[in-house]
Amino acid sequence: MKLDTMKELRRTHYCAEVPHTTEEVVVCGFADRVRDMGNLIFINLRDRTGIVQLAFNDSTDRAVFEKAGLVKSEYVLMAKGTVSKRESENKKLKTGDIEILVNDLRILSVAQTPPFEVTNSDKVNDELKLRYRYLDLRNPRLQKNIITRHEVARITREYFYENGFLEIETPMMMKSTPEGARDYLVPSRVHPGKFYALPQSPQIYKQLLMVSGYDRYIQLARCFRDEDLRADRQPEFTQIDLEMSFVDAEDIQGCVEGFIERLFKEIMGVEIKLPLERITFADAMERFGSDKPDTRFGFEIQNITEVVKDIDFVVFRQAVENGGSVRAINVKNGASTYTRKEIDKLVEHAKGIGAKGLAYIRWADDEPNCSFKKFLGEKDLENILLAVDGQKGDLILICADKDKVVLPTLGALRGICAKRLGVINENQYNFLWITEMPFFEWDEENESWVAMHHPFTMPMEECLEYLDSDPANVRAKAWDLVLNGIELSSGSMRITDYALQQKMFEALGLTDEEIETKFGFLVDAYKYASPPHGGMGIGLDRLSMIMCGADSLRDVVAFPKVQNASELMSACPSAVDKNQLDELHIKTIEQE
Repeated sequence: MKLDTMKELRRTHYCAEVPHTTEEVVVCGFADRVRDMGNLIFINLRDRTGIVQLAFNDSTDRAVFEKAGLVKSEYVLMAKGTVSKRESENKKLKTGDIEILVNDLRILSVAQTPPFEVTNSDKVNDELKLRYRYLDLRNPRLQKNIITRHEVARITREYFYENGFLEIETPMMMKSTPEGARDYLVPSRVHPGKFYALPQSPQIYKQLLMVSGYDRYIQLARCFRDEDLRADRQPEFTQIDLEMSFVDAEDIQGCVEGFIERLFKEIMGVEIKLPLERITFADAMERFGSDKPDTRFGFEIQNITEVVKDIDFVVFRQAVENGGSVRAINVKNGASTYTRKEIDKLVEHAKGIGAKGLAYIRWADDEPNCSFKKFLGEKDLENILLAVDGQKGDLILICADKDKVVLPTLGALRGICAKRLGVINENQYNFLWITEMPFFEWDEENESWVAMHHPFTMPMEECLEYLDSDPANVRAKAWDLVLNGIELSSGSMRITDYALQQKMFEALGLTDEEIETKFGFLVDAYKYASPPHGGMGIGLDRLSMIMCGADSLRDVVAFPKVQNASELMSACPSAVDKNQLDELHIKTIEQE
């Protein structure tokens, strides 16, 4: 088939933006569906905005009509014609009440039969879709997601520009510094045996920009982390990175709240009530068993240690004697859904998290069924039900152990039960600030305290005295932004005092040599004075994922990686030839 050209024709409208008038228009796109009815031909033409119907009938020029009969799915077309009212309206389409009576049709490119139907690619297995990602990206749902992500980026820039921020790019190849995950390394040809690292975040550079006097910085920064993947994690991602001088935590949080309010209103028409709720890390763990809790439903964790401490049940007794606790969640109206078999699945899940088991009270009939009933005294069951507001129809799940086991176990079960019962409002957006994060966490394997955050995070002033004597009691001027159980962002105030920074490095077990090698240039910068500053990094991909109602980052990233960090379409990573390796002074294990 001889292909046409665009000669003397240019697009006047996108498909879904064709006006409801009788004017002549020119549209371009892909053939989504062709219906050849003999004396009538209809072609649904698709572009990134939607679909419009092209019509060919007895009044159409015969050469144009015959050309329309050659069109197949995914052909690239350009059509000129007059807008006309459709006889049968399609209310599913924005242009469902009009069609274009075509007088000039151009076939610009032909397509082989695709490996799957583009508009139904949601029903195709992921591996096939990712191999032909360029086809899958034609799917209207994915196109809508990618466009929404673009809108998030656009509004981000507009909002922060309007609030006095400067967009400044930081290096993509930098010094390898410890930031919590493995670096992606880039070998240097000019400096044999030495490596750049791709940035896990622009953390050090944005702090240096504050030292340099650029008091409000913003960047849509590309970040790279060599870590295990999951639905809400990719090895490369985009971060809305910001830093502010002469502010405190409330100033930074307030600025971000204004951004969130505007973003959700402009893109989704959703009103976010400000100020956002704030709870401490300790409170989040006590109530929800998670530092990124979903607050769209109840089932909060309740401490019943005092209620059950005298019950002669070895599981409860040992937990209390070992410094642990006994806690419960009341899964309201869960008894009918959770049969004994279903509860057994919850028990196995709890064991998978680290719990030794799970006790329960299931009140489905007139009398509650209690898994530890034989150990109870006369009023014990009544007291437990009273403590957790247990009523007929409820399921009470109880875990007894050290808090580090009990809290995350019940926190996970809380979410599982809520999804199973369908009590989560998917159209509700509960933002939450988690504040007063612990500064250190105990490393069981190495039996030492390690930093929960990067080493430039400022401790709370009232905790400074505990740095050496009581690390568990040190809280950080750090916070997370959480939405519906997903962590969107972390932020903190930064250490700017040279002496305190040295003390923090020492508390983390770094030697003077390690400090100089890894952070010497930043430490030196502080010797020349620095304004007080802090900042955040907001996950643009995760934010877009939630706003699109998607289940995976793959649905908002144009060319994503899969579980093993490979990209199926281009088959990367891939081997390189020996000459390239020799230039970089690299020898692989296979070559030895």
